[in-house]
Formats: sequence, C-alpha cells, structure tokens
Amino acid sequence: MSATALLFIGLFAACQAQLNKTAHCVGRCRIPSDNPRVKELMHLKMMEHERCVREHHCPTIVPAMAATPCGADGRSGEYPCQNVDLLSFVPLSELGTYGDGNDIWGWTDPETGREYAIVGLYDGTTFVDVTDPTSPQVLGKLPTETFGSMWRDIKVFNNHAYIVSEASNHGMQVYDLTQLRDLSPSSPVRTLSTTAFYDEFGSTHNIVGNEETGYMYAVGTRTCRGGLHMVDVNEPTDPKHAGCFDDDGYVHDAQCVIYRGPDERYSGKEICFCYNEDTLTIVDVQDKRNPVMISRVPYINNYYTHQGWLTEDQSHLLLDDELDELYGSEKNTRTLVWNVERLDNPKHINSFYSSQTASDHNLYIKGDLAFESNYCAGLRILDVSEIEEGTLKEIGYFDVAPDCNAPGFSGAWSSYPYFNSGTIVVSSIERGLFVLKFNDPRK
Repeated sequence: MSATALLFIGLFAACQAQLNKTAHCVGRCRIPSDNPRVKELMHLKMMEHERCVREHHCPTIVPAMAATPCGADGRSGEYPCQNVDLLSFVPLSELGTYGDGNDIWGWTDPETGREYAIVGLYDGTTFVDVTDPTSPQVLGKLPTETFGSMWRDIKVFNNHAYIVSEASNHGMQVYDLTQLRDLSPSSPVRTLSTTAFYDEFGSTHNIVGNEETGYMYAVGTRTCRGGLHMVDVNEPTDPKHAGCFDDDGYVHDAQCVIYRGPDERYSGKEICFCYNEDTLTIVDVQDKRNPVMISRVPYINNYYTHQGWLTEDQSHLLLDDELDELYGSEKNTRTLVWNVERLDNPKHINSFYSSQTASDHNLYIKGDLAFESNYCAGLRILDVSEIEEGTLKEIGYFDVAPDCNAPGFSGAWSSYPYFNSGTIVVSSIERGLFVLKFNDPRK
C-alpha cells in the first residue's frame, strides 16, 4: 500500500474518531445551570403537593364518566363548562397509577388513522386509544426509567414517543408507538418496555420536538447550563447528541420551528422561541454546533416566564407567566400577547386577563384558537383571530378542577388539541384523563 493511501486512511480514521467524539455531550456541554429560578418554582409545587396529599386530595378519587354534554346550567356533571362537552373521563387508577398526572401529548397512527393520548404520570407514561372518544381504551404503561417524579414530559417524532422526567438519572426514553397497533385493553394495565434510551443527560424538565427536522431539544437538564440540549432523532432508536445552546442559561420551555414568518432574513431556518424564566429568547439553531441568539427580551411584571406558542403564520405568539398570579397584584390569569414580526425585536403589545383567578401553565395554538391549561380554571379556549390588534376573547372552557379557584398548582397540567377528529385531551394532576369536544359558537 502506498504512503499516500496510508495517509488517506489515517486521516479518515482521525476524522471518524472526531465525529464519534462530537456525538457525545462532553466539555462545555457538561456545565450545569447556575442557580436557576426554577428551583423556587419546584419547591412551591412540592410544598403544595405535600399539603394536598395530607388532605387526601392527591390523588382525588373519582369514578370514570361517560359522555356528558355541557348542560344549560353550564355544567357537565360537577364540572363547570361553556361550549365544551365531556366525551369521557378516565381516572388515574384506571391509567395504572396511584400517583398524580402531569403532561400529555398525542399520536395519530399514519396507517390506521387511530388516535392515541400519551399521558404522563408520577411513575410512568400510559397510552390510551381515544379513536372512539366516548370509549377510551387503556393499552399499556411504560414505567419511569428510574424513580417517580411530579414532572414528566413527552413529544413525538416519526411514530416514536420521547419521554423525559425530573427523576434523577432518567435520561430520555424512546418508545415505538407502532407497537400499540397490536395491543388491546388489559386488567391490570400491561407493562410496556422502552424501545431505546438516550443517556447524555439525566434529569430534565421538558422536551421540545421539531417534527419537520427530526430534532428533540431537552431543556432544563444538568447540561448545557440548562439550555437547549439538542438531540438528532432522525434515526429514532439511535438518538445522537447534536449540540448545545447555553448563552442565555436555563431554558424552561421552547417551541422550535422551520421559520416561515414575515422576517425574511430567517426564512427556511430552524428557529427556537425559548421561555427562559425571565425573558423571551429567540435562537437560530440551523447550525447545531453554532447556535446564535437573535434576541433576548424581558417584560414588565415578570415573575416566571414559563411557556408559549406561535400563531400559525408565525407573526405573533402568546406567553404565559406561571407565577404572576401568585406574586403579582393582578390575580386574574394573564396571557401576554407578543408581536414577533422582527425576530431581533419582539414586542409585548398587550395582555389578556381572564375572568378567573388561576395560575396558567401550558398553552397551544391551533388555527385561530388557543387552548390554555390554567390549573384551577381548567381548559380555557381563546379566539385569537384578532391577535394582530392584541385582542383575545374567551369562547369556551371546561374546568377539570371544580374544587379550586385560586392561583396555585392544582388542576389542569396540559392539553393536546391537534387530533384531526377535533377531540381534545386534557390531563388533570389530581384526577386523570379528560376527553373533550369543543362546540365553536362562531359556527
């Protein structure tokens, strides 16, 4: 073999070794966050939960319910409602846990069209077929990777669920959702097994998915200073570390999209809109090894920047602050309206105040509707068709927590409104899974 060929082989081997090295979270990636404010928030939630357990409300033992329309009296059974019907309710015990609930997401089988709710629980994740929303079928439960936790989060890409938790050393579980096709309900709830596992981080507060690019973004890990820990999941059962964004420290939640909004300078790039405890921070993550912060903007009366979501034209977004109702002078739920037509100069243009005094948690936008999970006020549905003027209007609700009506951390954790059928699933921390239908009064 010639010297040139040997040199080429040596260079190739060196390059391959470097690629293998950079596929892991090492060096700067291993730097944890510097005293994030989330510690205070988590402490408050744990204290409230401990009190709830002492009072025998966590979990709240209630039976399953069949379809119950929202009546003329504004109630569906014991639940206050407006323009939202209860299609079914599955209590926590039937989901396979005696702990509490947390996050929720969904999956639609591209082959069969069947719809599934993926329900986060203290001790694992349960998969429920809600194709017939009046007769949900509990198919199985994937146990937590290590320990139980109040915090679990789920996203989906390419027919796989990616699951993280604040449980110590939990990492990211991967579950092949196509396995659900062969399952039927069982009693007790059958135990499922992890398909694959990613261990480049341990505990994690949230996971963000971009289904267009095949990247997951773990946020609130003990890596990347708590910022965006980027994972390539284009090979779903072989996730690979792709990069970090740590220039703004701890990221509590985010939405990452292929940008198609009005700021043409960023057209076609992957952009993350990050909710960073005290700011809205916008990041260009097109180059995973060299992400660039585009803007970082605080706002008045900031107590804890929690989460938000873009309108479908990507010109505006809604943001929720989880602690403003608890610590601020205004106790009615506040939703902040932002103009993000220029990514380098996002502007808070208005705030919408609910009639309810409740803390807000997670919100999502579908079409011209926002679906807010506002703890003690339950699911609230807002018309965002006039968001350019900063105007929102509540047009429906279903209160999954009829026994609380104050700022705090009981009630609705999250919702998933993206099923083509129009079915909406909501997770209640103390009660379980609500399957709902919105009757749009504008139609």
